[in-house]
Amino acid sequence: MSLKFLVVDDSVTMRRIVANSLKNLGYENIVEAVDGKDALAKLAADAEINFVITDWNMPVLTGLELTKAIRADDKYTKLPILMVTTRGVKEDIIEALQAKVSNYVIKPFTPQILKEKIDQILANLQ
Repeated sequence: MSLKFLVVDDSVTMRRIVANSLKNLGYENIVEAVDGKDALAKLAADAEINFVITDWNMPVLTGLELTKAIRADDKYTKLPILMVTTRGVKEDIIEALQAKVSNYVIKPFTPQILKEKIDQILANLQ
């Protein structure tokens, strides 16, 4: 399966880090969004997006709100969503998993951790 990533983060620097990590892993198809609202618009406009990597803490629409909005749409129930965030307390991780994120990465992370999480998510889709 060819992956097209939607990278959602209000930080330009963080979007660059995630995008560059993905490119180093061989993934070239990357769309960026500045917040959850922007992400929903880009997701609606591009049917080829089939993997979302989102931050939690963003203005307008948080990553958690974005996840809930995506999961509320029947056509996105299986869409992989990877939460990449500084929020590392157990309660936050549980809340994200209850909102049905596919996996969770705590910043800072290495490209290897990102690869492992993506691989785990893809294995679970089989």
